Amino acid sequence: MNKYLKTAYQFGVLGGILSFLSFLVLSFIYEDPTNLNLVFGYLISPVAIYLAIKFFKDYTNNGYLSFAEGMTVGFTTYFLIGLISALSIWVLLFVSPDLFEAIRESKWEVLEGNRETIVAQVGEESFRTTQQSLKTMSRWDVAFNDGLWKIIPGMFFSIIISIILRKNPI
Repeated sequence: MNKYLKTAYQFGVLGGILSFLSFLVLSFIYEDPTNLNLVFGYLISPVAIYLAIKFFKDYTNNGYLSFAEGMTVGFTTYFLIGLISALSIWVLLFVSPDLFEAIRESKWEVLEGNRETIVAQVGEESFRTTQQSLKTMSRWDVAFNDGLWKIIPGMFFSIIISIILRKNPI
């Protein structure tokens, strides 16, 4: 089983570290780095998944790749990206409570600034529920959301890339 995962580990760890570094750099530039970090995740995840599957196919599996092998390598890669990103962001937010408060304040300002639109679309009760959720938002919520939005698209990228790179022996 380890032969399937060697490249996945390498590219998953690299992608997770790059995702965290993106969050860290963006936190110096913007009050709320969460949204732009998601965009970065949409760029790094497919690249890391593609490279992991391609390297597995070319250097470990003699140029062949089944859909299941591609999905196994892809899953491990995007799961590691999400896990490493979430855990490192969570630690950063504990080390830097001011950053967490800035993120919460930024999200509060966006929510209040779009109050009329939100109430018109989903109603006053949903708006108040969102306000309450924002008041109780924790560091883990920010980190978990980031990791989750690396894992969910990663699943779709893995499916597409595994189909494209699939080559079975004749």
